[in-house]
Amino acid sequence: MVFEDCLIGFKELRPLVHLLLPLFFHWIAEEMTVSVLVDVLTSALCPDQTTCSEVIYINGLQQTVVGIFKMVVLPLLGQLADEYGRKLLLLITISTSMFPFAVLACNQSRDAVYVYYVLRTISFILSQGSIFCIAVAYAADLIKEENRAAAFSWITGFFSASHVIGNLLARFLPEKYIFVVSIALLIFGSVYMYFFLAETVEPVEKRERDSTFLTNIINFTRKRYESMRYAAVLVFRSPTLKVISLVSFFYELGMSGISSVLLYYLKAVFGFNKNQYSEILSVVGVGAIFSQVWSGDNLSAVSFTNLKELLCLNNENCGLLSLEGGNMLIKRLYMVHLFFALITS
Repeated sequence: MVFEDCLIGFKELRPLVHLLLPLFFHWIAEEMTVSVLVDVLTSALCPDQTTCSEVIYINGLQQTVVGIFKMVVLPLLGQLADEYGRKLLLLITISTSMFPFAVLACNQSRDAVYVYYVLRTISFILSQGSIFCIAVAYAADLIKEENRAAAFSWITGFFSASHVIGNLLARFLPEKYIFVVSIALLIFGSVYMYFFLAETVEPVEKRERDSTFLTNIINFTRKRYESMRYAAVLVFRSPTLKVISLVSFFYELGMSGISSVLLYYLKAVFGFNKNQYSEILSVVGVGAIFSQVWSGDNLSAVSFTNLKELLCLNNENCGLLSLEGGNMLIKRLYMVHLFFALITS
């Protein structure tokens, strides 16, 4: 029965092939740099040392800046995707990742690392979280409502599979080739999406040509504000959405602090390098593939009370897995499934 449900969910992915393939390569390219970045950044900012407080401070500052701007940018990108199309916004967001890695592929000096941090911060603001949200919206445009949970579970299953492959590539590729291969995969994903991905949303009509530039800017800003205000009011008026928002806030508050320093802690205390990081993350990714595919395919049969229990169990497991080097984003996507089921139950 479980196998049949999983097979049904897999069949629902046929309309999403041209979405999942470029995203699959994009996620591989992103993940294969995670383990090597610890060594590269530490070596550049703190030569001949196994620990580097400067890197940890900069990562914390980066997370703070990204979090502040994402509060505005993420809902804005979602609204623009509704009006101007999913494909355009996906192309913009996935294309931002190649520039930071291009800097490190050319130069890994201290100055180059600072440039990388600036570009990576901008990339995170535009792409972190927004790619998955827009991809889910694209899938919702094509998949029937009763099959969406299963389809979403397969999307996150592919996400976890890409992390496994990315970590395996990082494990066996020499360090000097990792950024080059990553950039090649990122370019391939963007080009493939440009030529083969079909748009599912009709763009809004262009503004009248006799409107002045200033008028267009004012109208655009007012429309964005009203739309974001409506979304905020909707969340606060819904008891379910309000609780979900609070749970997400405190969950991210704890997990972001752990995930930002965990790999550097392992390097400082145990002397880990990219090979050990890749092996640990690969093991976690393999387990995530099966757990996400199974959970998403069976969420429709789980009661509201059991869903709340799953959320609590997921939070505890995330805290334990983080001590073993687990990828925080995989756990966050698992929570998306549970939240989606809570909203629709």
